Order: sequence, then C-alpha cells, then structure tokens
Amino acid sequence: LYLDGHGNPMSWTTHMPNSTEWIPDFKVTRMMYLKNNGMYPICVVGGCHNSQFNVSFSNTFKIYKGMDEWYKYLYKGENSPECWSWWITRKMGGGSVATLGCTALGYTKEDKKSWDGATTWLEPHFFWEYGVNGSVIIGETWGKAITAYLNRYPIDWDSPPESDSAIDAKTVEEWILFGDPTLPIGGYS
Repeated sequence: LYLDGHGNPMSWTTHMPNSTEWIPDFKVTRMMYLKNNGMYPICVVGGCHNSQFNVSFSNTFKIYKGMDEWYKYLYKGENSPECWSWWITRKMGGGSVATLGCTALGYTKEDKKSWDGATTWLEPHFFWEYGVNGSVIIGETWGKAITAYLNRYPIDWDSPPESDSAIDAKTVEEWILFGDPTLPIGGYS
C-alpha cells in the first residue's frame, strides 16, 4: 500500500493527479473504520511527519506556553496520542502489518538542487527491492532500500546543511519502520 501525499502525525492527505484540489484528509480518528480482516498490507506513507513518534495528547493542554506556541502543537498535529503510522499499524482487524514513513519533513526531489533522489526515489525503491530484487523480510527490504539509496547518493559529511547531501542524510535517517522487521512479506506459508 503506497500513500503518497502530505501529512502530520495526526492526518494524511493528497490530491488527484494533475489537480491542486485536496481530497478530504485521512485522520487518525477515522482509523477505527478500517476493515480488512486477513489482508494486512505493508504501508509506505509519503508525507511529512506521519511517523513522528514524539507526540502526546498532553500537548493539547500546553496553552500556558501562549496562544502562538499552543496553536503550533495543534496545527502540526503534535497533540495526537500516537502518530498516524503507529495508528494504522496497530489497528486490530484493519490497517497494516507494518508502516514506513518520515518522522519529520519528507524531502522530495523538488527540494534538491539536482532534482533527484530523496523520498521520491526511496519510497518506490522499497517496492523494487521486494518485487525485482526478491527481498521478502520487511526489515531486510527496508534496510536494502536504504543501503541502495546511500550507494546511489553517497553522503558528503563535509557539505553545508542546505546541500543535497544533507537532504540525502536526513532522508534515510528519518525514514523509519513501525512493525516487526522479521515478518515475511506476504505472510508465512
């Protein structure tokens, strides 16, 4: 399951191809309606912050920090009890068996001077590792996708923070896996 769009820890959304009109967002509060008993996909979610796990409902009560600061918690979805990716992974009777996504800003090729790489390359490559390269264990497939990314876009640790290399480092660093990395894709025989 590949969901390519925009998000925060509490919701994900996208728009139709060649359109700027947003479809209604898929919030964590709607996860309870997912029903897919016996069919548990691996979800790769393309969106900023969907896998940001350092969130808490207690952020809702931080109004004492001032209205501007409090609004940031709400706007960024950081008052979610758990992040979007964990909600869909832990959903009983629905959701996914594992979810991969970004813990922070999910950079795309448009963010790089070279117009190449970032999550635009990494996310689909996870499926390439499975379908073409034959990796069948979730964690192994995830690791091979990251390794392939680093081989294609090696990191220059001496480059400035605004460089393509810095974006490449952040891309692989923030792309995490929720779920059991030892599970075989497609289940056990």
